[in-house]
Formats: sequence, structure tokens, C-alpha cells
Amino acid sequence: MYNFSLASPRPKYPHGALSEDGFYKLALNGTFLWFQLCDQMIFNHDPPRCIGCQGCGGPLHCGMKCNALVAEKIEGYYVCTTIGQQSTTNIAPIDEKDLHKGVVVKMSASNPTNKCSLSVSVFCDPSRTHGLHSIDKHGTCDYVTELWHPSGCANIISIHGKGLGWFGTLIITIVCLFGGYLLAGSAYRYFFLGIRGLDVIPNMEFWLHLLQILQSFLGSLMGRWRRRSQDSQNPYRPVRR
Repeated sequence: MYNFSLASPRPKYPHGALSEDGFYKLALNGTFLWFQLCDQMIFNHDPPRCIGCQGCGGPLHCGMKCNALVAEKIEGYYVCTTIGQQSTTNIAPIDEKDLHKGVVVKMSASNPTNKCSLSVSVFCDPSRTHGLHSIDKHGTCDYVTELWHPSGCANIISIHGKGLGWFGTLIITIVCLFGGYLLAGSAYRYFFLGIRGLDVIPNMEFWLHLLQILQSFLGSLMGRWRRRSQDSQNPYRPVRR
């Protein structure tokens, strides 16, 4: 089990792995790509200028209703294609066997006829952020890029079921309830009944008697174990007639 958040504020990064400008922008051989991790894009400057932006805000709000948008030059005009929607964004570990490596954010188009996608690998780097200098294109409309950021570091809770589990949680709950009972009972007897010394512990006689029972039980078990170990070490046993 693991936990991570790409948008949680960090000491040096108040917006997490999200772009403070409201969007990331990359270029590949005359093709421009805008995207924002885990959120819709916001353009206070340098908005996309392309036609065919109906799936991402329309011509007046181009790029502001989706997670990722690509513009390719076709016959002298830049044509927009929506490649990322919040409803189709998937986040998963880069490597299931090494959760410290980071996470990959895959954004896909919600239109069945549009097979475009963008995969952003956010690698774990606790000390700094770098990357997003280049982007690769796989197939006809699948884009891949990388980013190193502290927000890509996952918080490992447990691995392969090695966490507390229900039994460990039950034991901790019982211990906490017992400790609360002793603390509350001792405080009542000390402040309200004026009892001092070991007698301030509630039901002191019962706990002493229980301790004696446990000691005798453990002593009996130790005696049996010693007798069995001695018998196993001695190959000659007396025969009774």
C-alpha cells in the first residue's frame, strides 16, 4: 500500500507538481503540446491559438476545459486535438516492484474516435525538480514526457501485507483501552479518594493475583520444556518393570 499526492504543497513547491503558470507547454518539430497534471489548464498568458478546440473549451476558452491539448500544423493552420480529460486520467506506479521510483500520469481523450494520449512519468527526486525539456511521439498520436519532482515520491504504508492488519489493530486498541482504564482509575483514586502509593492502582489485589497465576503458569511451561530437552539429550531411558 502506498500514498502520494502530486498536488499537495511542498516547502519549495506550493503547487506540488502542478505548474504554477496553470499549464506546461512543450514543442516537438512544430507541434505544440499544452497540459496540466491532475487539473484543468488555466491561461493567463500565451493561450493556444488553433482551430478545432470544441472538445477543450471552444474558440473563446481554448485549452481551459481539458487536461491536455495538442496543436499540429495542417495546410498552414494549427489544428487542435484534445488528448486529456479529467474523467479519463489514470495514475499508477512507474514500477510495481519499486514504488519509490515514482508515478506515471496517463491522460486520454474521452471521444471514442480520438485515440490520442499523453503519458507523463513523474520520477521521485526528493531534492529538486527538473525535466520536461523534450517530448516523444509514439505511433500517430501518443505522446510521452518525463519529470523529476519531490511530489513523485510515494509514502509507503505497507508492502505485501506486512502492515498491522486487523489483529495488530485489535491488540493496539485493547492496550489503549486498558491504559486508559488504569490512568482514569488511578487519577480518581488519587485525587478524589486520597489514596497514595501502589494502592492508587484500581483493583490492585486482582492484578497481583493475576501476576502470580501468570508466573506459576510460565514456570510450569519452563519446567516441562527443560524436562523434555533433558530427555531428548539422554538416549538411555530407565525401563520400569
